[in-house]
Parts: sequence; structure tokens; C-alpha cells
Amino acid sequence: MIAPQLTRKRFLSLTSLGIIASGIPLHSFAKQQQQKPPALHADLVMEFVTKAHSDLPRVTALLQQDPGLLNASWDWGGGDFETAMEAAGHMGRKDIATFLLSNGARINIFCAAMLGKLDIVKFTLTAFPDLKSSKGPHGLQLLHHAIKGGDEAKEVLQYLQSIGAS
Repeated sequence: MIAPQLTRKRFLSLTSLGIIASGIPLHSFAKQQQQKPPALHADLVMEFVTKAHSDLPRVTALLQQDPGLLNASWDWGGGDFETAMEAAGHMGRKDIATFLLSNGARINIFCAAMLGKLDIVKFTLTAFPDLKSSKGPHGLQLLHHAIKGGDEAKEVLQYLQSIGAS
């Protein structure tokens, strides 16, 4: 097997990762880079995120069709990016959020608020207090997500109100 040509850019990236010093053959990393799957189709990502607002059966089918959709985000424009998890979060769709989490989706503070995960919300806001006024997808804030969480998120809502979250 012939090792790929080592360009200056490639050398610097491998050096910054500590790979050169590790003694691992460079061709093993080049091979991993070449096996990267193609980009997801934009229409598929848009459908997945859109359906995550309300349609668990379709979300399930789409994820089975292409597992790469799990953490994909759709750009609605103007810096408004949204994943399926976030779509479920601001709509109060615990069933969709739970399904996505069971498949390895990433959670954020907005979804944690909707799901009533007070420990996650408190921990995050203790570490980063200014997030109490941050905006999630579509500009919706933490209070909105906690309200969408209903009775299960009541403690989160009370906590957010007590610290002046908007």
C-alpha cells in the first residue's frame, strides 16, 4: 500500500492532533478520511426536521432510511438552524424527543427544559448564567420550552421564573 502524499496542510492538522508523535501510520488516517459518507440530501434533512415538529411515524421511517439524519440541522435562514430534537423540543413533543434520544440524538438546554430535566437546566445555568436569556430555534427561549413541557416541566418553569429567565 502506498501512503498518501503528505501536504503541509495535512501535516499541520495531524501535528495539532498529536497524531504524528503517536507513531500511528499516516495512511490509516487518510483511509478514514476517504471513507466519509456523502452529504445528506437537503430535501431529506428539511423533511426530517419538519416532521419532527409533529409526526413520530414519519420521523421513525426517515431515520430508518438514513441514520445520518439523527443530528442533522436545517438552515431556515438568518442564522436559524434547527435539528429534529430541537423541533420536538419547542413543540412539546416528548414522544419524538424521547425517540430521538433513544437513538443517540444530542440534547441541549432547551430540550432539557421541555423534558423537565431540572438537574440539567440548573447545572447548565449555574455554569453559564447568561444562557437564561438565550434563544433557541426560531428565537424561542427557555420559558417557552418549559411551558411546552407541561406538568412534567413545571419545576423547570418555576426555577426559570425564579432566576428571571426570559
